[in-house]
This record gives sequence, structure tokens and C-alpha cells, in this order.
Amino acid sequence: MTDTRRDARSESAAGTAGGTQAAKAAQSAGTGAAPGSAPSHAVVVLSRALDQAGDVLARVHSDQLRRPTPCRDWDVARLIAHLVAAPTRFLTAVRGEEPDWSAEPPPIGTEWAQVFRNEADDLIHAWHQQGDRAEVRMVDWQTAEFAVHTWDLAQATGQSTRLDQEVAERALAFMAAGLTPENRGDAFAHEVEVEDDAPLYHRLAAYAGRQLDDAWADGTA
Repeated sequence: MTDTRRDARSESAAGTAGGTQAAKAAQSAGTGAAPGSAPSHAVVVLSRALDQAGDVLARVHSDQLRRPTPCRDWDVARLIAHLVAAPTRFLTAVRGEEPDWSAEPPPIGTEWAQVFRNEADDLIHAWHQQGDRAEVRMVDWQTAEFAVHTWDLAQATGQSTRLDQEVAERALAFMAAGLTPENRGDAFAHEVEVEDDAPLYHRLAAYAGRQLDDAWADGTA
């Protein structure tokens, strides 16, 4: 029998570590870590990252929820729950408050794509209200989060990984500038070596510590 309490604790701990370590990476990255550092452009790219995440979420079927994903110890249902909760947590940060990274995400229900899109709209609206005061590295942190997990979900559910290239470019630039062996913590595995000419999303996933073996890397990215 599966110990659901242990699974919940594991997921909560992973969420706490992920949020904390990503925040440290954001602090380390500095400004101008990605090409096109104007706040307005960074927000446009984040909006595209959210749009493609919503599209991938919308194509997930209920019979795929127990499939494994490239995220360690997370099945598709847990990955969806993490993704759907992310815009609200990031919105809290945009408002100058401290998100509770340890809080378990709510049950995903059946309308996970629409819930995500609604929350994503609120997040983008908040960033637009910031205007030129928007902190580019924080925007790019969020872009990186959605870029990596969208790839994770697409891989796990057999969807195309031909995703937005500029989203991946900004995400990889942010991670390369701020995510170091010293601050990866428990949330990120060590960088996986890939060829310099590997597809961009494979390079991004590898930098995030994803194992690009035959189970996940099929050459379609």
C-alpha cells in the first residue's frame, strides 16, 4: 500500500527546497542575465512561457496522471499540481510578500488547465502593473520555472517538445547565471553533460539536472 502521508511530506519538502533554491539563484543571477533585459520584454517572454504551459496542460488526459516524469519522485498529477500552484505563489512574491513554499498544492480537480490560465492571467497582469519597475531577474526566474516544467510535462505525456525557443533561451541564461553547484541544494540534481549542439530544451533540462536517457530524450525537441 502506498504511504500517501509520506508522499505528501516528500512533495511538500521538494516544493520548499525548490522555491528556496530558485530564490537563491534569482538573487545570484543579477540583472541582465538574459538577452533583451528590458522589463517589458522579459514579461512578454514570461507570458509566452505561461501560454505554452497552459497549452501542454490542456492536452494531458486523466489516464496519464500516474505516469512518471523527469522530475524525481513526481508523477504527472504531482507535476500538474505544482505547475497550477506556481502562478499564485509567484504572484505573492510580486506583491512583495513571502510565498509559503512548504504549503501543499491543492487537489488538481479536472479543470487544471483553466485554473492555471486564470492564475497565470493574474500573474501577468501584476507584472504589467509593475511596468519598468519589474525586476528582470525575478521575471526570468519564473520563466525558467515554467519552461523546465512544461518540458517535463510534455515529455511525460508524449507531447511534442518543439517549444518556444526564446522562452528556453531566457530560462537557460537565467539558470546559467544564478544556479551554481554550491546553491543547487536538494532541489536540483547536478548538471548533466550534453553536446553543445543539442536541442535547446535538452540543454535547459540537462542544466536543471534532468537525465536525458532514452526514456525522455527522443530527439524531437
